[in-house]
Amino acid sequence: MPDETVETLVVNHRAFLAFVERRVGNRAIAEEILQDAFVRSLDKLGDVNETAVGWFYRVLRNAIIDHHRRTSAAARRDDAYARELDTDEELQREACKCVAQLADTLKPEYATALRRIEVDGVSVKSYADEAGISASNAGVRIFRAREALRKQVARVCGTCATHGCVDCTCAENGNGSRSCRLPGGE
Repeated sequence: MPDETVETLVVNHRAFLAFVERRVGNRAIAEEILQDAFVRSLDKLGDVNETAVGWFYRVLRNAIIDHHRRTSAAARRDDAYARELDTDEELQREACKCVAQLADTLKPEYATALRRIEVDGVSVKSYADEAGISASNAGVRIFRAREALRKQVARVCGTCATHGCVDCTCAENGNGSRSCRLPGGE
């Protein structure tokens, strides 16, 4: 009986493939689902108490449902990951705006050095040529500018500078510091 059943299934291969392809919309995926269903069904062929073709269509329907469930779950994971990346990029933009505003409070030559090197991506040598100073002087200037910005962030943002600011719409307190929303509601 199993040999006859296998032969019946093989004869109907094209019909099975067309059935699956109509439901998944992709021939390569349909072939993969069909092949997987054939392989998983070989052990159960001896237990078939009905027509092999009808039984195998049921097997294929279940395989198609499983495929759609897997692809839906993967799509949901991908969407969640994309939303998480968007949130991270939004947070980065907000933090950058906050830091850019603080950079503008530094000495003009420090603010310009930070903007050209860190934001615009100009090399230290190119910045030195623009500013009419030596490359080593430009290196010292950007080092001092970074240090001055770090101190300014620590002074203005307080604990956010240590713990990481989550909400750069922080409110300025009367004493010149800011109160920000920290990760975990701290």
